[in-house]
Amino acid sequence: MTNYLDFERPLAEIEGKAEELRALARANPEMDVEGEAAALDKKAKDLLVSLYKDLTPWRKCQVARHPERPHCKDYIDALFTEYTPLAGDRNFADDHSVMGGLARFQDKPVMVIGHEKGHDTKTRIERNFGMARPEGYRKAIRLMEMADKFRLPVITLVDTPGAYPGKGAEERGQSEAIARSTEKCLQIGVPLVSVVIGEGGSGGAVAFATANSVAMLEHSVYSVISPEGCASILWKDSEKMREAAEALRLTAQDLKKLGVIDRIISEPLGGAHRDRKHTLEAVGDAIAGMLAELSTMKPKALIDARRKKFLSMGSKGLAA
Repeated sequence: MTNYLDFERPLAEIEGKAEELRALARANPEMDVEGEAAALDKKAKDLLVSLYKDLTPWRKCQVARHPERPHCKDYIDALFTEYTPLAGDRNFADDHSVMGGLARFQDKPVMVIGHEKGHDTKTRIERNFGMARPEGYRKAIRLMEMADKFRLPVITLVDTPGAYPGKGAEERGQSEAIARSTEKCLQIGVPLVSVVIGEGGSGGAVAFATANSVAMLEHSVYSVISPEGCASILWKDSEKMREAAEALRLTAQDLKKLGVIDRIISEPLGGAHRDRKHTLEAVGDAIAGMLAELSTMKPKALIDARRKKFLSMGSKGLAA
């Protein structure tokens, strides 16, 4: 692992020393440093357990944004076969921050849609850091309509700081596109399941996550606004993001208590990025479980259950 978060700096020092010792041993085979390196490994593991034992909401935000965390494309590559991407909204353009298409999940045909942030400077710019424009949400609407027509379950993977707030996006009807996408989620008569794999930011996330069943990875976050944005509005000071993160109740654990989400997917110790294979498999198992729960429901029952779920939201955990 090459990228450490601010609160992981002590861990970086210990793991760095262990790697230095092993590098010396590789350069000088006669040196026996394995015992000392193993002791450092144990110290690092104990520290990792301590750091992640009780993460604050702000630290969870940092983990959710980790640059090495698996993104939408990683999940599609690992969990789906015969993926055929579908592009464009048939109106303006193709938004690369939203990817989606036909695929097979566990050998069953589905429609998969998700936000993609990119993994390096070039792809992050191409993907607009996962912030969709109106054409991205209109593409999602088109794909959901297609899935409804051909009776295909819809799987959405949410990972966005929020919808793109640029001038062009507003001119092309950003808020209307988000509202229409949310509306379409409520209208389709096929199973719709959603997983928040990183950040679930504002209406940009809700437009994909108005689902029959919503899951979150353990250290992902889901909120009406980012902590920095909230702090800037309430306190006129973005440095108060830690206080804002506490107040927003944006963690998977808080949202499960409030009834906003349905299940939490455990992450490996140290976050999803430390054991990507385990994380991908856990998300796949969760998706399979959610689809199985909905598999016997008729179209009207799916629509009614979805509408009831969101109309009743807020009635759970109000005293928490």
